[in-house]
Amino acid sequence: MAVFVALGAFLMTLAGGWTAQRVTDRRHLVLGLAGGLMLGVVGLDLLPEALHAADREIFGVPAALLLFVAGFLLAHLVERTLAARQAAHGGDEGHHRAPEVGLAAAGAMVGHSFMDGVAIGAAFQVGGGMGAAVALAVIAHDFADGFNTFTLTSLYGNARRRAVAMLVADACAPLLGALSTAFVHIPEPVLGGYLGLFGGVLLYLAAAEILPEAHHEHPARSTLLCTVAGAAFIWLVVGISAG
Repeated sequence: MAVFVALGAFLMTLAGGWTAQRVTDRRHLVLGLAGGLMLGVVGLDLLPEALHAADREIFGVPAALLLFVAGFLLAHLVERTLAARQAAHGGDEGHHRAPEVGLAAAGAMVGHSFMDGVAIGAAFQVGGGMGAAVALAVIAHDFADGFNTFTLTSLYGNARRRAVAMLVADACAPLLGALSTAFVHIPEPVLGGYLGLFGGVLLYLAAAEILPEAHHEHPARSTLLCTVAGAAFIWLVVGISAG
């Protein structure tokens, strides 16, 4: 049953990526929406789940929050290192983005989607009602995952075929994650720590890259509204799944 439900996540991920491809003439709106979706996923979905799963504290601070900060700093370090290396080889650090950053970010999205599939499988092991609730949340926000995976890969200068390949990998990941629960059990604290780390990476990309790029050439009110709409959409999804 879990694998069958994960097919819905597969289709929604592809739908999100297809949408991101079709609106290239409104790139600033796409980026604004992607930034809002990423912000909503981090603050309203990933962090609460990470704090619940990894409830251990280290020197008075929840482990998930420490990993969240570590993820943010790691993303900053990687992006600055790659940008400086590119500048040393004659590139313009301020205007050229390292494709590796986009691939790494999309790879993290694939890992997150795999964990979504694991969450579906684990929830169905608890009971049908729990499985349905988790599946609803995953399927709804996998549209945002597909949208963000294609946008992130493309934003950093990767060819369209690479963006499509990462999108397909992201779509397949929930299926593989749901299937894996029949054979492997991932400890909840490990899952929570991963979500915290990934949340930090995602927030950095949204705040330092996606949103500034969205407003660089088109500082329009419509772009800001798209960002708010993206965050509000994730809030709606979380609220429906919680109810």
